[in-house]
Amino acid sequence: MDNKTARPHLQKDFDTHKVCVLIPTFNNAGTLERVLNDVLQYTSNILVVNDGSTDHTAEILATFPTIQTFQYKQNQGKGHALKKGFQLAQEAGFRYAISMDSDGQHFADDLAVFLEPLKNKKAGAPEPLIIGSRKMDHPSVPDKSSLGNRLSSFMFLIETGIRLQDTQCGFRLYPLNLINGLRLYTTKFELEIEVIVKAAWEGAAVQNLPVKVLYDPKERVTHFRPFQDVARITLLNIIFILVLIFYILPRAGIRKLQVKKKPKLAGQSPVTHETGS
Repeated sequence: MDNKTARPHLQKDFDTHKVCVLIPTFNNAGTLERVLNDVLQYTSNILVVNDGSTDHTAEILATFPTIQTFQYKQNQGKGHALKKGFQLAQEAGFRYAISMDSDGQHFADDLAVFLEPLKNKKAGAPEPLIIGSRKMDHPSVPDKSSLGNRLSSFMFLIETGIRLQDTQCGFRLYPLNLINGLRLYTTKFELEIEVIVKAAWEGAAVQNLPVKVLYDPKERVTHFRPFQDVARITLLNIIFILVLIFYILPRAGIRKLQVKKKPKLAGQSPVTHETGS
């Protein structure tokens, strides 16, 4: 499908389901323009949070006057930029935001992947939180990224009981009403772990869907700091294990007891009746 055909089709879906693309960016001037032009082939519902970039990011964004932007004067951290983006997106009337990195590793044609669960969502079903699943054995993926992802996915399984192949991909679909209702405390890369664990605890349908990825060493700029950011993520996981033991599991047990003790109405049949809807 060429872009002329793809764009109006996806734009309609973006508008129907009230979805935007949220792009937090910090000093990715080398790839940002291309990323924005690629996304514009599929939708004009774009929100960029410039997280205090000191390169030519502001000048590049000025050449896209139709794209909504928010600019911090000083760098606040990716997590902080995402939270601001979630808030602004919901205020603009969107129900979902697809986050996408600005370093060129994600492919805009994969935006359609995140729209499919919304098309098929049944009334009353849990809100989906979709995380892109990268092919981690791809030659371009650094070994440390593959190892870190396996460890993160293992911790997520322990904390939520949900098995994922990839918990660290930044290409995601977030349900804004649920996400903005969470208490999110972190401001750096670890927010991407905090948000999916807490969303899962609140009943979101967290799942993976496959996406493509490209790590081009010639143009990719990463701001992930192995020591500091891994230390923060490790501390966060320790806190989550404690919260799981002393709050989440007891809460689940209490709720089960309450359901069992709930009195039946007089004459109520134990057989479940269909409503015909």
